[in-house]
Amino acid sequence: MSGTYLGMPAFPEAAAVSTRNAQLRANLTHATRTIRDKRAKAVTELADWAQLRQAGKEIKDRTLRRLDHYLLQAEAAVTAAGGTVHWAADAAEANRIVAALVKAKGEREVVKVKSMATQEIGLNEALAAEGITAYETDLAELIVQLGDDLPSHILVPAIHRNRSEIRDIFRTAMGSWGRPAPEGLTDSPAELAEAARLHLREKFLRAKVAVSGANFLVAETGSLVVVESEGNGRMCLTLPETLVSVVGIEKVIPSWQDLEVFLQLLPRSSTAERMNPYTSIWTGTTEGDGPSDFHLVLLDNGRTATLADEVGRQALRCIRCSACLNVCPVYERAGGHAYGSPYPGPIGAILTPQLRGLQSEVDASLPYASTLCGACYEVCPVAIDIPEVLVHLREQVAEHGPGHRAEHAAIKAATWLLDHPAAYRAALRTAARTRRLHPRRLPLPGPAKAWSDTRDLPQLPGQTFRDWWQSNRGEGNTTR
Repeated sequence: MSGTYLGMPAFPEAAAVSTRNAQLRANLTHATRTIRDKRAKAVTELADWAQLRQAGKEIKDRTLRRLDHYLLQAEAAVTAAGGTVHWAADAAEANRIVAALVKAKGEREVVKVKSMATQEIGLNEALAAEGITAYETDLAELIVQLGDDLPSHILVPAIHRNRSEIRDIFRTAMGSWGRPAPEGLTDSPAELAEAARLHLREKFLRAKVAVSGANFLVAETGSLVVVESEGNGRMCLTLPETLVSVVGIEKVIPSWQDLEVFLQLLPRSSTAERMNPYTSIWTGTTEGDGPSDFHLVLLDNGRTATLADEVGRQALRCIRCSACLNVCPVYERAGGHAYGSPYPGPIGAILTPQLRGLQSEVDASLPYASTLCGACYEVCPVAIDIPEVLVHLREQVAEHGPGHRAEHAAIKAATWLLDHPAAYRAALRTAARTRRLHPRRLPLPGPAKAWSDTRDLPQLPGQTFRDWWQSNRGEGNTTR
């Protein structure tokens, strides 16, 4: 694999490498600008977009406040409809559940619908360790898998690849995963799509087990919803005998009436379409129609801890539209791999550190992967105030992060000084009298040097304000 989320360097180091990749930047610039321009036009078609956005926000907030109630309601509805519900506290438990379900069917391969949750838990790798091969069926995910690569975008995982690179990947790798690419394959989009269709068709027809995520889980009926543009999801959700859906607990919504709001918000924000070409909805099992065995794995994996944070919990509103990535100047230049997570861009910068914690260097760096320009908040269809959460997480990093010892010491020293007026006055006088000896820039070591080298220290006046006041406005002075 060309990269790995585990052990990746902090964002500044990874971004320093990716921003020097001219081809990557060209690919990202073309793709993100095209998507965001189309989205802007699609949104202006709705006169009530602002009201829809507010409704989406309020539905999500109301659901999160009573998440326990709606999850239990969903569990009861799924069970009543013939499905089986499993609860997974973390990634390891979710992976064990899915692997056990596949093995119980005596199978050694599964077909997959594009799923951020399964990327988050590393399901493909966990299944491979158990001798089970997972075949990605989304075109972009297929490109990533065949290229031994990692996704770099929520909606378009292979956004960092251009057509020529995709053609080369298909020519080189398709044969080792199944049906090889046709002879003389060019980089024509139609030919690339046809090569993928022929390669995947044999997998759809023989697969006995499929794995999916879900965009939404409707609590009142236990129905799950997947929206997509290619039809591969529909194939995975209907042809296999067994379907296993791994769904984050935040994906639940109370009712079908609520779903109406999101089916207007999501397509326009993600693919700039009025509606997705394929909207698949399934409820438990039905004899003679679709899979005869359905399992729902409800995934926590840090979501409950995120829910406990009154500021940070708004990240759980996310409907994975990726609109924030397409307007972010940082993402456009650095690319998705620099974030060290399946969730790149602005939403990844606030969601990943909360799901995984701020202990690692890469997670502690993500809240700083932003200019705080606010463009992400403006386009978010559920009004997640990403800049607010970024600043909130930066406060936590500064308070508890291992890389801020010098800052903590400086703040403690300043606090003591401000609590002792006589010492404060003496320090100011000393600083004023020795100002000619002060360096032009702070001689900071290590990574902080890059910051200090571009910032001059302000020049101190020759007299403190207190001394000036005493001389010019003090008692007994007639100068007015």
